[in-house]
Amino acid sequence: MWIMIAGPYRSGSSDPAVWAENHRKLNAVALAVFQKGHTPIVGVNLALPIIESAGQGSYSQIMQPLSLRLAERCDAVLRIDGASQGADEEVETFRARGLPVFRTVNEIPDPDARESGS
Repeated sequence: MWIMIAGPYRSGSSDPAVWAENHRKLNAVALAVFQKGHTPIVGVNLALPIIESAGQGSYSQIMQPLSLRLAERCDAVLRIDGASQGADEEVETFRARGLPVFRTVNEIPDPDARESGS
């Protein structure tokens, strides 16, 4: 499965150190999803290079719209802890489509179990 990792990135903070720590957490969870045999998708990882090219003033025009477009392509979402309106919006796109919303990596089925219908 392609699994979006949804959680806080900036979430009301103006501190780049907080952003960096949140980014590290998103990527650490993505690694765990990858090690479980799935393809992790972190919207921040796609959006940040584009924002860098467009300029920081483009953050709000790129970050969430791009993440929501990615959500339309994924099979499930893993919502990690932390307040984030954007991550909550991403989760709602999955719920609206009847797709899985996981809260921990342990809830994600092994790829073989999913294919066999278990």
